[in-house]
Amino acid sequence: MHISKSNLIIYLVATTFFMENLDGTVIATALPEMGNDFGVNAVDVSIGMTAYLLTLAILIPISGWLADRFGSRAIFTTAIAIFTLASIMCGLSTNLWFFTAARILQGIGGALMVPVGRATVLRSTNKENLINAISLITWPGLVAPVVGPAIGGFLTTYASWRWIFFLNVPLGIVGIAFSLWLLKNDQAIEKKPFDTLGFILSGITISGLMYTFEVGRHLTGSYIEACIVWGVSSIFGLLTFFHLQRSPHPLIDLSLLQIPTLSASVWAGSIFRIVLTAVPFLSPLLFQLGFGLDPFDSGLLVLSIFVGNLAMKSITTPILNRYGFRNVMLLNGGLIVLSIYSCSLISPALSFSLIVVTLFFNGAVRSLQFTSLNVIGFSDVPKSKMNSASSMISTVMQLSNALGIAFGSLALSISVFIRNGAIGSPSIADFHSAFLYLAALAVVGILLLMRLDSDAGSLLRKSPVNLKVGNKRG
Repeated sequence: MHISKSNLIIYLVATTFFMENLDGTVIATALPEMGNDFGVNAVDVSIGMTAYLLTLAILIPISGWLADRFGSRAIFTTAIAIFTLASIMCGLSTNLWFFTAARILQGIGGALMVPVGRATVLRSTNKENLINAISLITWPGLVAPVVGPAIGGFLTTYASWRWIFFLNVPLGIVGIAFSLWLLKNDQAIEKKPFDTLGFILSGITISGLMYTFEVGRHLTGSYIEACIVWGVSSIFGLLTFFHLQRSPHPLIDLSLLQIPTLSASVWAGSIFRIVLTAVPFLSPLLFQLGFGLDPFDSGLLVLSIFVGNLAMKSITTPILNRYGFRNVMLLNGGLIVLSIYSCSLISPALSFSLIVVTLFFNGAVRSLQFTSLNVIGFSDVPKSKMNSASSMISTVMQLSNALGIAFGSLALSISVFIRNGAIGSPSIADFHSAFLYLAALAVVGILLLMRLDSDAGSLLRKSPVNLKVGNKRG
């Protein structure tokens, strides 16, 4: 079977997307073993997750400028090399400080890999093939956060936590080779000045928000300190907004938000990412704290979400081509509300098969919505603005994913507080209430999508005639 060069580029970028997202969550189940090796408490090792995610969030906005300045091929290949080298350093770490430094370096590579790679695919892909291209790129990123804890738990139990990082090495070497072979520096390099003030202001804003999100992940913490940091970062956020509006060469081009389809991908997409990221975060906690399952068994149950993602992948493009983006996203938004409400009915009395079906259903609608939102976000963006648009959407995705975990924890904490009048250990009923809060938030996402025109993304859809011709040829 012949695979075109353009498809190979898509697979290459999809692989890097998987690597970046996997390494954000894969060490979650390995923290106790890593703490023993480093001579620290397991909770202290979580700084490695925080450092990685924070570096990603801060540096993703500059990826577009670097690609415009030095060329996509150079930046993408260098990013893979940095990520691979950092993975080796993580695997060889003997203390927490060295590991944290390696994770920061890994975050630098990850921040440049995916936005630049995705923009390269978008510029080289025809509009009619954009749905399939984005679907292929998006799917590994959906799978990675779900399978990450299970992979980490398996490697830690049956090999060593160090293999979590060493597995990136062969992928990275192959990725570098394919990047040098497949990509060309045929893009006109734009030597616009770097927005230093925008980078500083946005970095402070994102750092403060990420710190607040990290505190929100836990059921207890310094909430007064978190509120202060939230307030300061909000002030810097306003300063960042005013600066980006006035700068002749802004780090993040806010004028792109005037494109309705991209705006919907940012705002409605953020709501759905928050909601759908919280489900695989809360589910294993429910199974461990409520059902008494061990981490590995609860991780296996959550893999049902992954299977749902996989099942939806092959039919996403035909569905969007036939029914249109707005219709699909609105109907699927309602199914998301239903799927999360179904999660609020999960209890020990429910059969194992029904739990699996419930999580499978959530994974299927999750995959369809994420792919639809990611594709339509780039549908009307000029090719000259693809780097900027990719950087913006990647930054929003990173922040909304972190906020999803924080919102899930907050919803659970509120449920516990309402029931007990104080923060304590959550019951199964508290998890059920948290899922209901998530379902209510998903309704907001549906309302935002209703502002889209009925023909939004129509340029990306293949006509029924083309579909019939393609089917006959197939």
